[in-house]
Order: sequence, then structure tokens, then C-alpha cells
Amino acid sequence: MSEKPTVLFVCVHNAGRSQMAAGFMKELSGGAVDVLSAGSEPKDQINPIAIQVMAEEGIDIANEVPKILTTDAVKESDVVITMGCGDTCPIFPGKRYEDWELTDPAGRPVDEVRPIRDEIKQRVQNLLAEILPAKV
Repeated sequence: MSEKPTVLFVCVHNAGRSQMAAGFMKELSGGAVDVLSAGSEPKDQINPIAIQVMAEEGIDIANEVPKILTTDAVKESDVVITMGCGDTCPIFPGKRYEDWELTDPAGRPVDEVRPIRDEIKQRVQNLLAEILPAKV
């Protein structure tokens, strides 16, 4: 892994789970990690409930835009975290891959999205402790 690792979060629509994970990683790493997010079938905007529950944590993801998953994004990443996107993510040797099984927040009310957000936060904290053990 390079001195400043790059983590890519991937979900189908890049409008909820991966955006929340990217928001937490950016905030909690304090810039020590380069963060990317993408989707295999990106929506045209971020899920408004995801924006709301992240704002409750003091993290603004309102200006983020869903992006299409590219081979280049995977190539430049040290760690690739998938969230329900199946086999659409290309595999390259030497990368760390994890699949986080998380409920899709799409179409769910805020009280059902908060626990998803909290689980994502915990997983990001755990990942940070593994990839930046001396700094976290």
C-alpha cells in the first residue's frame, strides 16, 4: 500500500451506502486516506435521506454526485469495498477487496437509514484502524 492509501467504495447506485462510507472515511481519516466512490448503475443524485442522516453526524455529502465505476478507479485504489454490487467490480491482483453486506437505504424512512449509517461508520472506523494503525 502506498504511503497515503486510496479506498474505493462501490455500490450499485452510488447514491447511499457508498456515499455515506466515503463521507465517513474522508472525515474520520482527516485527509490521511484518498477516498473514491462509484456505482455500477449510478443514480442522478444522492439519496436525500442519506444526506439527512449524514448531516446529523456533521458530515455534508449534499454536493457529491453519483459516479460510474471505472476500471481506472479500481486500478488506483489500494482497498476496494463493495456493497451489494455483485460481480461488476473488476478484480486486480495486489488489491484488498471486501464485500460489506449492508441494507440498501433506497426508499427507506430515516429511522431505518440511521442504523445503516451507524453500521457503515463502525466498519469505516475498523477499516481505518487496519490501514492506518499508527495514526488512528
